[in-house]
Amino acid sequence: MSPLPSTIPALVRTRVRAAVRRPARLTAEETAGRALVLRLVSLLLQYPDAELSAARPELAIAVGDLPATPAAGHLARFIDSFTAQDPDALERHYVEMFDLRRRSSLHLTYYLHGDTRRRGMALLTLNQRYRAAGWDIDGGELPDHLPVVLEFAALAGPGSGEAPLRQHRRGLELIHRALTDADSPYRHVLAALLSLLPPATEADRAAVARLAAEGPPNEEVGLDPYGTYGAGEFAPPGTFVPPTAAPLTRVPPSTPMEGSR
Repeated sequence: MSPLPSTIPALVRTRVRAAVRRPARLTAEETAGRALVLRLVSLLLQYPDAELSAARPELAIAVGDLPATPAAGHLARFIDSFTAQDPDALERHYVEMFDLRRRSSLHLTYYLHGDTRRRGMALLTLNQRYRAAGWDIDGGELPDHLPVVLEFAALAGPGSGEAPLRQHRRGLELIHRALTDADSPYRHVLAALLSLLPPATEADRAAVARLAAEGPPNEEVGLDPYGTYGAGEFAPPGTFVPPTAAPLTRVPPSTPMEGSR
């Protein structure tokens, strides 16, 4: 039963419910703490090259110093595994999880638009959002790469800065599900991020289930610059997606016929 009397006009009841759902304004200290968590999540989701591997002790200290929150708990569980692994094993696992599996790709617009032309527009819109906030990415990654989106969220703040994360929440849920199915420690990093976002609705959960079963939209038209993945199948968790063989670029010259010059 609704806690609001039925005699209250529907518009008033709707606005009251919206006000109840609206999160409280964060203090400056809470905003700074949230930005730190987002930056840590961004770092931990980057390729564990030699520099990042060498910084693991400092990252462990930073995570250990976080206030006790669900996000901090998830990150602590990841750090335990992250610091214990051999650097080569970390690199191999990262590539397997994020480069060879579509369901745990870190490119968020793929889950919403798939291999369609709309994805190109979504990438352009993200770039425009960044520039409007006075932030230029260096071009090393696409604007929908999750560590890039997280860094923008940390810099721009909980409102407009985190809007792309909220928009792509269902994609984030699918990444978390895929990492959980694969028993990857990175599932804890995604869980930390999801704990900062509004709870998933029934519609969100139904959409994620459909996305897991059917994959995103598919339209292989002019998307090579936006990171298409080989043959176009939506591989289930645990499936290796082999790269497409490159076409031959040179044809060997034919052997001259006997007697020809």
